[in-house]
Amino acid sequence: MTHAQGFDREKYILLQSEHINKRRADIGGRLYLEMGGKLFDDMHASRVLPGFTPDNKIAMLQRIKDDVEILVCINAKDIARQKVRADLGILYEDDVLRLIDIFRERGFLVEHVVMTQFEESNEQAVAVVERLRRLGLKVAKHRTIAGYPTNTDVIVSEEGFGKNEYAEVTRDLVVVTAPGPGSGKLATALSQVYHELNSGKTAGYAKFETFPVWNLPLEHPVNLAYEAATVDLNDANVIDHFHLKAHGESAVNYNRDVEAFPLLSALLEKMTGHVPYQSPTDMGVNMVGFCITDDEVCRKASEQEIIRRYFKTLVDEARAGLDDVWSSRAAVVMAKAGIKETDRRVVAPARMRAEETGDAASAIELADGTIIRGRTSELLGCSAAMLLNALKYLAGIDDETLLLSPESIEPIQSLKTKHLGSLNPRLHTDEVLIALSVSAAKDENARRALDVIKQLRGCDVHTTTILGSVDEGIFRNLGVLVTSDPVFARKKALYQKR
Repeated sequence: MTHAQGFDREKYILLQSEHINKRRADIGGRLYLEMGGKLFDDMHASRVLPGFTPDNKIAMLQRIKDDVEILVCINAKDIARQKVRADLGILYEDDVLRLIDIFRERGFLVEHVVMTQFEESNEQAVAVVERLRRLGLKVAKHRTIAGYPTNTDVIVSEEGFGKNEYAEVTRDLVVVTAPGPGSGKLATALSQVYHELNSGKTAGYAKFETFPVWNLPLEHPVNLAYEAATVDLNDANVIDHFHLKAHGESAVNYNRDVEAFPLLSALLEKMTGHVPYQSPTDMGVNMVGFCITDDEVCRKASEQEIIRRYFKTLVDEARAGLDDVWSSRAAVVMAKAGIKETDRRVVAPARMRAEETGDAASAIELADGTIIRGRTSELLGCSAAMLLNALKYLAGIDDETLLLSPESIEPIQSLKTKHLGSLNPRLHTDEVLIALSVSAAKDENARRALDVIKQLRGCDVHTTTILGSVDEGIFRNLGVLVTSDPVFARKKALYQKR
């Protein structure tokens, strides 16, 4: 059974590319388009707008790729603090290379990386610049500007943007993107516009921010899901009062763009002599709201995303030993949406199984609505047990059938504890899948179980214990949407392996 769809992918690709081309015509010169969110693999959008594929934005840009050049930003401070992209588990500096590879594989021109907030004293950033250049990339270093973003006299001067190195792009539509938020995309785009204008060229700026969706209600679950995703930034959806005043039309934007608009207007006025936009919403080119085909499906998907984000904040706080600031904000968003954590169907069954057994447990909801549970045993962790149980159900294998015999598991346990230094003899999800793959060579049931593994994509899972990085990675690769209670497997230990 397939999951319900609520978004028209093809309509979006058509409308969005047309709208960007119209904005380019309005500018009449080179357009720097700041792309908010993930450009290639927007997993958040695909979860809250079923039918929106993770590569929707890049597929849209492929319609006009001969005019497009991609400029990737990375904040030097994110390099110093070893910032990790949470959904992939990789460093921002590595994600820059991953993104460039993907863009190039799809035929896009990508030659330049901009290192924002660069200081020579940041040794890690200096090393990354050298690494990027050795790989054949052109790196422009942008400095921290005193008084940014309020002191427009300094910013729009040789002492501000003028000190930034210019990335010598060649195409007329320059998409400015980054591994994540806070990378300096806006400052990069404006700095580039400053240099273009100073050299006598025509250039302009626009923004492509998918969320919040400007033409959905303020507290529509799709927009609330954006708030839940940005609790660490303390973003909030607000009515764009500039847009309401200028056009008599209510539009939703987020607080930072609305708060920054007067400053951005002043910057554009100082650089170009006029401001082409009357509101933050006018700056945008977002057509997502016109492509929702089933509002109820998107509402339900967004409500589930809000709950998932709430559990994520609880786990993040537990791992880092933080106060409950993020989870409290996420709880407020849940309250706005009128939902609670147990509205996620897998939560109660997993907790009930844990209470019955006195140990960690898990539950998965399959596409047909069936709930399958897993418990911790001497042989298997609860996630591994649940995974095998789900595959048996999907393959039509009797529940009493052992996909992996104790005899096949014991050598793996022995290797882990006697030779690899593990204190936990139970098999994790990766070990179970490897053992199942080996068994599939001779066992028909194992082969059938592997054949249905793709049916797990998009399914919801809840565990009553925080997952280790290995299980997290396996579920991510399988496309399974996991939440966990903020409880460590080793409850009394001070050091918790992540």
